[in-house]
Amino acid sequence: MKAARYYGPGDIRVEVIEEPRPKEGQVKIKIAWNGICGSDLHAYLTTVVKFPTKTEANELTGETLPITLGHEFSGTIVDLGSGVDGKKWQIGQNVIVEPVISCLKTGSCGPCTAGSRNICPLANFIGIGGWGGGLAEFIATDVRYVHHLPDSVPLEVGACIEPLAVAYHAMKRSGFEKGKTALIVGGGPIGLFLLRILRSIDLESTIIVSEPATIRRSLALKHGASHVLDPVKTDRNVSEVVMGLTNGIGVDVAFDAAGVQASLDVALASIRPRGIFMNVAIWEDNPRINMNLILSREIVVTGVMGYDRVHEEVLGAVASGKISGLGELITSKISLEDVVEKGFLALLNEKDTQVKILVHP
Repeated sequence: MKAARYYGPGDIRVEVIEEPRPKEGQVKIKIAWNGICGSDLHAYLTTVVKFPTKTEANELTGETLPITLGHEFSGTIVDLGSGVDGKKWQIGQNVIVEPVISCLKTGSCGPCTAGSRNICPLANFIGIGGWGGGLAEFIATDVRYVHHLPDSVPLEVGACIEPLAVAYHAMKRSGFEKGKTALIVGGGPIGLFLLRILRSIDLESTIIVSEPATIRRSLALKHGASHVLDPVKTDRNVSEVVMGLTNGIGVDVAFDAAGVQASLDVALASIRPRGIFMNVAIWEDNPRINMNLILSREIVVTGVMGYDRVHEEVLGAVASGKISGLGELITSKISLEDVVEKGFLALLNEKDTQVKILVHP
């Protein structure tokens, strides 16, 4: 089968590899769509993401580079391994995969014992640590990671559930609720998914998006932002504008979905006393943090690592229409052969025209 294989920063190759067979407790999935994630882009540029190396295997998968990329994917079951419940899992079912993997050592690992696999010390992802990936024609994976995709949800939207779950977990951890105000710094896929989620909770609250790319600002307005700011062209600091839009109080929650020093500075300066700063971004460099600002305003600073048991809730919200419009955020659909030129490089170099790119193996 064809698969996009990651050899290291700047080195992704579409190759022919052996097609997987489902082992005991696994299902084989024919991939329909795989979204290119921000963490994939970070991996293309640098080594900040937790990939194995050519000589050091991942502790959970035992794999070294190269590995098959892709962790935002949907598909259809085409085969069942031994021991799989044939009443629950059937050939022809559309599914998604929740790709977080962990040590699963209940009793000795506190997070895994509590069920919070995403913050296990060894936590990683299918498609990053190994065990196949969505940028391939097929994957065989344990049923513990698989969720049924409701009939009302198209496979294209199914490939957006994984990043949507990241945004949903961030919303829950932030304590955002009806009547609260928010700033989203960064209008990429996660930022726009956050916007859709916040609007599903409150149609009237002030939600501000700061984003330099034209198409992303346009989509933010279309999908419910109260105000959209261009941090490059505004004649005042974004935080000053935010303060003006909130009667000098500041927002209840600021989400950083950009992960650069300027976004952190703006987010912290825009938060009301005892407000929440929620980091959703992966950072390539360690930022400087104004601890005296945090001290003087008693700001709560936190972040999210993926998601924690929210997929079923997210799937229900999408299937019911509570969270909608996700398909409108998909700006391109490409073939696996074009994954580097029309996928990775397009997202890095064409931010004024691209938001979410899906790959069809």
